[in-house]
Amino acid sequence: MDSSQRVRAILSFVQAAQVGSFAAAARSLGISSAAVSKNVASLERALGVRLMNRTTRSLS
Repeated sequence: MDSSQRVRAILSFVQAAQVGSFAAAARSLGISSAAVSKNVASLERALGVRLMNRTTRSLS
């Protein structure tokens, strides 16, 4: 993961944590919710740890 991808992933993670959903984070970042999900997943892979617990109804 290059530095620009890492920055996007961190921004996606922080925004999703603040607003409590990938959809709301995506709206505020101006990207798709799939992109937010992919960014957070790539950050989790790079760090080797699960950062968020996801269900179909919640994000924690």
